Amino acid sequence: MRNLRKPFQIIRANLRAYLVMNAIAYGVFLIGVGAALVFPALNATQVGSQQQDGTADLVGTLFENPWLFSLTIFAVNVLTVAALRILLPSMIVPFAGIAVFAYKAYETGVILAPVDATVAKLMIPHSLTLVIEFQAYALLMLGAYLIGYAWLHPAAVDAPNRRQGYLRGLQQAGWLSLPALALFVIGAIYEAFSLIYLVPPLLAG
Repeated sequence: MRNLRKPFQIIRANLRAYLVMNAIAYGVFLIGVGAALVFPALNATQVGSQQQDGTADLVGTLFENPWLFSLTIFAVNVLTVAALRILLPSMIVPFAGIAVFAYKAYETGVILAPVDATVAKLMIPHSLTLVIEFQAYALLMLGAYLIGYAWLHPAAVDAPNRRQGYLRGLQQAGWLSLPALALFVIGAIYEAFSLIYLVPPLLAG
């Protein structure tokens, strides 16, 4: 039980930073949505790039197997976003992952902006996916922040030097990764099943 409480203790101890990470994650996404609504060409460009790189075709082929679709979504979220865009950059350059993810959140907002009735209907069930997955990203961004903060201010985490501070920051990020992974699992399963079973009836109506 102590281990289960540890991530929440870290969040409570760094509540202000946690709220800031949430504001960045959801706020920048909404900025992207607003930008696409004002300038629809932004949305068309982003959607077109997804079609050209094969992302749209891959999603189509996975619709026949919701569990494989869920696993693919989970792998993409964890490997390409959580690891490569948030945690790894922050382990090299303090706080870098926060900026990298902010750009990703903006792009996501541009792509998912309800520029027409079809996308607006799609976003009815998909909004919950965004809430779940972006909460996971906010936790990882908090971890990225703590890595940099502990390295710059080792005394704040009772570390004798920067090296020890960095390691304790990594440890805190590791604890925060546990609830983030749980959210990624929930989000991936819901996203796959909602896209396969909830969205088609909405679009047909």
